[in-house]
Amino acid sequence: MINMPLLSQVLNTIKKYNLIQNGDKLVLGVSGGPDSICMLDILNNIRNDNKFDLNYEIVVAHINHMIREEAKEDEIFVKNFCEKINVKFYSKSIDVQKIANNNRIGTEEAGRKVRYDFFDEILQNTNSNKIAVAHNKNDKVETIIMNILRGSGIVGLRGIEPIKNNKYIRPLIDCERDDIEEYCKSNNIEPRIDKTNFENIYSRNKTRNVVIPYIKQEFNPNIIQTIDRLSDLVKEEDNYLQMEVEKKYKELIIQESSKEFILDLKKFNQQEKVIKSRILLYTISRLLGSTKGIERIHIEDIIKLCSNNIGNKYLTPNKNIKILIKNHNIYFIVL
Repeated sequence: MINMPLLSQVLNTIKKYNLIQNGDKLVLGVSGGPDSICMLDILNNIRNDNKFDLNYEIVVAHINHMIREEAKEDEIFVKNFCEKINVKFYSKSIDVQKIANNNRIGTEEAGRKVRYDFFDEILQNTNSNKIAVAHNKNDKVETIIMNILRGSGIVGLRGIEPIKNNKYIRPLIDCERDDIEEYCKSNNIEPRIDKTNFENIYSRNKTRNVVIPYIKQEFNPNIIQTIDRLSDLVKEEDNYLQMEVEKKYKELIIQESSKEFILDLKKFNQQEKVIKSRILLYTISRLLGSTKGIERIHIEDIIKLCSNNIGNKYLTPNKNIKILIKNHNIYFIVL
């Protein structure tokens, strides 16, 4: 028996954010846990039911991280599930711990990179156009709490977006974890359980297993819904601010090329500080494709540099970019 309330919730999410259109071909990242196996089952049911009028294809991509002893059993479980519902299955085994050690990065970061690289590979090989991952509302709230603890700005309060770059979609983002687990139970699906989720080694596990249960018990039993509402409000205001920044940027930009952007210094200095900060981040993102490595302190320093209005002074906030004040302009130069 299909759990209709959750399926309806996913359908509403798909329509609300325009996640899937007719003719799409999706790569589903499926680990075998409750979230991803639920996503696979629901998206398969939606596409196979004519009354929903959504025609799309799905394939499944599974990564064996080679960390847990049960990893091979997880792979077999997902493979068998896909065979049962007649969905193509692709898998890859990669030693994530070795990659983490070689690159001197955390296991979580290494695992994420490996997964998304593989999803992209399958996307290319199968002529797919979107990648579906199974983040849910609890994941979104956990991310927001972690961002707050790191001292994040407004953007961090948005949490996990339903769609990114019109490529990565999250059909379960409005679903709570309890409802997902109930869906699996009511449909006789026995997902694989990653025991490391209960080990409070990583920040996310501590947030999930310690911080949120404590807040629920001592302060607000509805903390998931409360922070989700906060996220929606922040998103509305952030989107408005971003539109204003893009308007101002068009007034300030003098030149754009692949290696160099030039802004009008005088017009920049006339803006409010909050707009200045966002214009800097927006410009860097347009030039480099990302603002990774650009911290709040760097933005503060660039604003000070601009307000001093002294020619031929520059900053290099990271190894990829130089900000130079020259001839009454701000130069953003790729290094």
